[in-house]
Amino acid sequence: MATTNPHRRDWASAAVRKLREDLALALRAAAHHGLSEGVCNHFSVELPDGSGRFLLNPRGLLWQEIQADDIVLVDTVGERLAGRHPVEPTAMHIHAAVHRIGRKAVVLHTHMPFATALTATVDRGLDTALSQNAMRFHGRIAVDDAYNGVALDSSEGERIAHAMNGADIAFLGNHGVVVCGARIDHAYDDLYYVERACMVQVLAASTGRPLAPVPQVMAERVAQQVQGERLQSELFFEALRRTL
Repeated sequence: MATTNPHRRDWASAAVRKLREDLALALRAAAHHGLSEGVCNHFSVELPDGSGRFLLNPRGLLWQEIQADDIVLVDTVGERLAGRHPVEPTAMHIHAAVHRIGRKAVVLHTHMPFATALTATVDRGLDTALSQNAMRFHGRIAVDDAYNGVALDSSEGERIAHAMNGADIAFLGNHGVVVCGARIDHAYDDLYYVERACMVQVLAASTGRPLAPVPQVMAERVAQQVQGERLQSELFFEALRRTL
């Protein structure tokens, strides 16, 4: 008698089904908000069982079309364990390392335009004292300015993970951003507001007028206020669920 594939059984469980639904929603929301780029970039979430397996969007699908049944389950070396679509090999090199080394449950990697524009400047990233949206990320950002080309091997992902040094958000020089979190709804909310904060910074800089950041102590206070209450993040994600 044929044995049941345990990975397929886990993939189809109610708990993992909910994670697949949330991951697919985050991908569709990112497309809706203009944060996607072709069929590139990936979102992933680790299974909460400590196995190191994680869910990932598949190769070749636009984010706006992805549903829960399109999400694939992979192991730490990129082998597809469950799901009907193939996996892009380069997807593994950043995500597997950040999950494993950075110990992050959710890893969102994009080339979203305003954040990526800032990675191409000499400062490489966001000024977290410049706008209220930026202040929520004060003390949570790392900058990796050692661009080494397309991440085509595990060593590049490991280098990025170590450069993050535990930070929730990394600006990758001349490349894009990585936003991490313990929950999909919180991580997506951060991704959205990182891009909004970067947009404000780019627009403010484009005026040619001197920028006016607040004192560091104020940025620290706002960051603590936002991190102390994440209900707004959860409500935002549920609103996206209703509308997308």
